[in-house]
Amino acid sequence: MLACCSLLLTWVLVATRGQSQSWRPCTDLLPLDLLARALPRPGQAPPTQVQMVQSRGSRGLRLAGATLSFPASQIFTNCDYFPAEFSLVATIKIPRLRQKRNQYLFSAVDESSDLLLLGLRVSENRLHFMTTSSGAGGRGRLSFKNVGLDDNRWHTVVLAITGPYATLTVDCGLPLELKQVQSFPGALSTRGARFFVGSRRRGSGRFSGLLRQLVLLPGSDATARLCPTSDPSLAELSVPQILKSTPLQPDHQGPAYPYGVEATVTLGNRPVCSRAEQGQLWFNAQRKGLFICDGLTWRTLLQNPERLDYVEDYQDLYTRSETFDVELFSIPSEGLFMAAANRDSLSGSSLYKWRNGSFQLYQNMSTQEARAWKHFTVDDRIFLVVANSREVEPELSIIYRWNHRRRRFLRYQSLETHGALDWEAFQIHNHSYLVVANHRRARDSNHNIQSVIYRWNPDTELFEVNQSLSTSGAYDWEFFTVGPYHFLVVANTFDGQSTTISSTVYVWLDGRFQTFQDIPTVGATDWETFQIEGRFFLAVANSQKISDRGPSPYSINSTVYELSALTQTFIRFQDILTHSAVDWEFFTVGDEKFLVVANSYDGSSHSLNSVVYRWQGYEGFVPVHSLPTFGCRDWEHFSTDEGSFLIYSSATTRLSKVFKLRTY
Repeated sequence: MLACCSLLLTWVLVATRGQSQSWRPCTDLLPLDLLARALPRPGQAPPTQVQMVQSRGSRGLRLAGATLSFPASQIFTNCDYFPAEFSLVATIKIPRLRQKRNQYLFSAVDESSDLLLLGLRVSENRLHFMTTSSGAGGRGRLSFKNVGLDDNRWHTVVLAITGPYATLTVDCGLPLELKQVQSFPGALSTRGARFFVGSRRRGSGRFSGLLRQLVLLPGSDATARLCPTSDPSLAELSVPQILKSTPLQPDHQGPAYPYGVEATVTLGNRPVCSRAEQGQLWFNAQRKGLFICDGLTWRTLLQNPERLDYVEDYQDLYTRSETFDVELFSIPSEGLFMAAANRDSLSGSSLYKWRNGSFQLYQNMSTQEARAWKHFTVDDRIFLVVANSREVEPELSIIYRWNHRRRRFLRYQSLETHGALDWEAFQIHNHSYLVVANHRRARDSNHNIQSVIYRWNPDTELFEVNQSLSTSGAYDWEFFTVGPYHFLVVANTFDGQSTTISSTVYVWLDGRFQTFQDIPTVGATDWETFQIEGRFFLAVANSQKISDRGPSPYSINSTVYELSALTQTFIRFQDILTHSAVDWEFFTVGDEKFLVVANSYDGSSHSLNSVVYRWQGYEGFVPVHSLPTFGCRDWEHFSTDEGSFLIYSSATTRLSKVFKLRTY
């Protein structure tokens, strides 16, 4: 109806002036992209003062004193009259404006008299629409107050004019309607007029913000075309192609505008990084680094490499019972968690969440002499699997799944295990696998049994047996890749007679794991794999030398092996004296590489120093810090906004400890 009234009025005006004997609109009733018309055509050089700027993930033009204009006759091709009913659409980003400062988004000016025919301008927290009656020479102004456009954020505004009514819609919100004393001129002639974008022809009143969209829609309210939308502040009716395409593509044929990105530098703790913050900077004073948001995560631009200075006591964590293992992991939109594998079956095991700079109890879970946890994901599903070692029939270990609605882990699947001590999760060719370290069968106390690899079945959404491997008192599994090859290594501890046995490295060939290399170990309890400058290493924790002849020493060498490109096997690189070692943890601080060992027992005491070793090239790993521990069973390294930390669990007391790594 609005469009029909506008067309009728245009026809009456044209017929009255005798310019045509048949009805024709003054212009097309399609969106007229005023910004695109004011810009140079493809092949023409752009104004030197126009700059393309990306801000909060979207691009706009900063005019910087440039005058962009075009004659009104370019769009009013059939007659000279501005539509009596229309809407203006603008997408803008305006910094805070000073009081009594006005800036024009758009104006139409009579070139001969410099008379302002109409204009759209902004001032502090206000939007003004200016009109001039060509007949009487009067001037009108509509002012929308408290619109909040000058907040340095993107906004899309729609100003619709219908008779005496003017309606303003900001970001597809509730419309604000004003009634004019007089209706918009029904016969506003644009003959000899020129449209200016971002100014009122003269130097004063130039627009200083970013302009992404400026569209005139004759005859109708554009709000219905724009709203609703998923991003109302950037709703599009017609945006110039130059602001949509990649500005630096080499085959681009349009004008090459100077390109920049607005950046805000944030201090303090890690801020949010999303599409709205893309291109923003964050300075982390603690880490002495400058980071940029890529729309998903913070990426390092500049950072002074940290160096480990000393280790300090940070948190005493009293668990429900002795703790054999801790597993740290993050859940998107939830935060950092730690699962503790506790000995006592009655009290079960606990899940802790990092809150306000420390671990706090989050959830209790039923376990049977838990020895290890493993976190893993399958597609968008989040799981925890526990290794239950209690030797009572049936021997079952449990997979728990994270419930997003209840924000808890719930029991999902039971798997038959035998004295399970460890789980490893991995993926090969987009298939998800689990492997369990079966230590000893309860019914016959046999250590020489099968450890089992399970594969996720996407049809049943369950793990099913895929392959069995012969192991001897299996204690730990470690999965790693070298180039295109996938490996599994098992820590075999005891074959029923001796701990001086071989642990096996397996390689994935023809859809299954096959023996790659047997490595002599002594009561192996853990493998740790890591890379340093393109070199591949395996470190084994040897715990105890047991045989039917003589005493059983606990202070023995643990060994670091390196993959030799010449022999294509792992060869001995370094022996390190340890005391019933049960875990290695590799971590980095800045450019430095470290190994920390869990020394648990020396034959007379569980109160021992666990040692941090630093990589020193040709010298190998050199001891740099000795940390007093009691019955140390597991080490884990993690980082938060508060810094870098180490946590160890104790298999002989309820006390686990968190240490903070102080750097300089």
